[in-house]
Amino acid sequence: MAIVSVPKHDLQLTDPAQIKDYLSKIGIEYDQWEVLELAPDADDQAVLDAYAAKIDQVKQTGGYASVDLVNVHSTTPGLDEMLNKFNREHWHDEDEVRFVVQGQGLFHIHPAGRPVVAIEVSAGDMIRVPRGTYHWFNLCGSREIKAIRFFQNKSGWAPRYTESAEERDYQPVCFGPVYISPRL
Repeated sequence: MAIVSVPKHDLQLTDPAQIKDYLSKIGIEYDQWEVLELAPDADDQAVLDAYAAKIDQVKQTGGYASVDLVNVHSTTPGLDEMLNKFNREHWHDEDEVRFVVQGQGLFHIHPAGRPVVAIEVSAGDMIRVPRGTYHWFNLCGSREIKAIRFFQNKSGWAPRYTESAEERDYQPVCFGPVYISPRL
């Protein structure tokens, strides 16, 4: 279940209905899907097949042409280099849509003229960050996430960096028991 934090407003939300409402006001779509019981060694295709009905629904409503499964963990070769592409403030020419099957991650959303919103996502959370939205992403402490990704066109998904350095004011720490506030 997601946790939303707005450190500059000392706000933290854990109720799914409140999260959905709050995020919708900044253009972020949030939903929860049932987490299906899968074999621990289920391959990518088995995971995609298990969620096929939901995937088809999202593809139709969002105009997404393809999906894949990202599956990273602390021993993934090149993990730090991969994460360094996304842990700086950036935007994309297409939506960033993720359904978390397993693990945790932390999106920071920087809406124009508003404070940064941190969204910790975990198994069952579906999020759509619309094209052009400033954001960045980190893994949580376990450094693992398995997520279904939706694409309108993979070439539009390359990060376009803002060079604002906004992310430097926020620690890449998930909420768990303690969330570290931004530096003053």
